[in-house]
Amino acid sequence: MYDPTVARLTYRALLGRRRALILGALPLLLLVISLAVRALAGADDQTAADVLGGFALATMVPIIGVIAGTGAIGPEIDDGSVVYLLSKPLKRSSIIFTKLIVAIAVTMVFSAVPTLIAGLILNGNGQQIAVAYTVAALVASIAYAALFLLLGTVSRHAVVFGLVYALVWEALFGSLVPGARTLSVQQWALAVAHKVAGGDLVTSDVGLTTATVLLVAVTVLATWYAGQKLRSLTLAGEE
Repeated sequence: MYDPTVARLTYRALLGRRRALILGALPLLLLVISLAVRALAGADDQTAADVLGGFALATMVPIIGVIAGTGAIGPEIDDGSVVYLLSKPLKRSSIIFTKLIVAIAVTMVFSAVPTLIAGLILNGNGQQIAVAYTVAALVASIAYAALFLLLGTVSRHAVVFGLVYALVWEALFGSLVPGARTLSVQQWALAVAHKVAGGDLVTSDVGLTTATVLLVAVTVLATWYAGQKLRSLTLAGEE
């Protein structure tokens, strides 16, 4: 299912100089904010939770997921170079799975690692805040990568749709409409973080069991459907 050649090409596309700068901008901003907050306010558990939850998980992780997920396949479809890849004797499911693994890895590195470092800066992992939000970033990275890889497969405007979901649906509607939070990757990840941290500093509107089922279901279904769309794209090209 995992093809090293496809993975190498995808890593090269995602970690090119321009895209790497974009991927590194938000983690760098998070670290700068964390250093400034720690210098001004000292070590405070609630402040750490607010920064990691309000910026790292709510903004940084989904945006990086958009960049990595859509960038893993979207540009190849847009410029037509995907035809070269599809002409090789590779299963379409293998192509999608490999690109998903790469997108997940990139999203995790550029989101979970900075989240852990920021948490250690903010309060030294007091009450397991840093670890809890790092775990949340890890599980959210998987779901976001799958969702946005699917978007990159089905739409030429995947980045726009991804940002609308991440910044409008989750950030805006998720904070204003209680029912919308059930369909939020961020809330599912927070449910896992709440289990890790315990206490009241990390909370979620979704139960852990529901969150786990939805995380798995969305990841599996999005990956499967992306494979189906890539297969239909091949058939359309052959016709």
